Amino acid sequence: MLSRRFFLATAASSALASTARGSDGVIKLRDLYVKGGAFSDLARSLEGQRITVDGFMAPPLKADLNFFVLTKMPMATCPFCESETDWPQDIVAVYTKRVVDVEPFNVRIDTRGVLELGAYKDPETGFVSLLRLTDATFS
Repeated sequence: MLSRRFFLATAASSALASTARGSDGVIKLRDLYVKGGAFSDLARSLEGQRITVDGFMAPPLKADLNFFVLTKMPMATCPFCESETDWPQDIVAVYTKRVVDVEPFNVRIDTRGVLELGAYKDPETGFVSLLRLTDATFS
């Protein structure tokens, strides 16, 4: 039997998710974070679910990796390789099953994967992500 509390929590979560998604179901990076870099209520409600997020592929840390960083604005240089470059506040690490074919930095892409929250350190590069898509694809 469904409780009223369960129903209200589910309805609120669904309403929150649907308002942050565009008509095509794509979530904006800005909707996954709140001011100060904390996770939004939307991000917490979608944890463990397969979602679609759009943005731009940042230049890779190095060649032949199975992940890349998705940013909301195009970045011509790797934001993590240059000491003078500001680190973006709202990024998503995108982990794929295969080595990533790099896209031009100024081409918007849609990524689709399972949303994971919390610190994770990539064993190959040492890159630490707080929010990532796993088992991801992009187009």
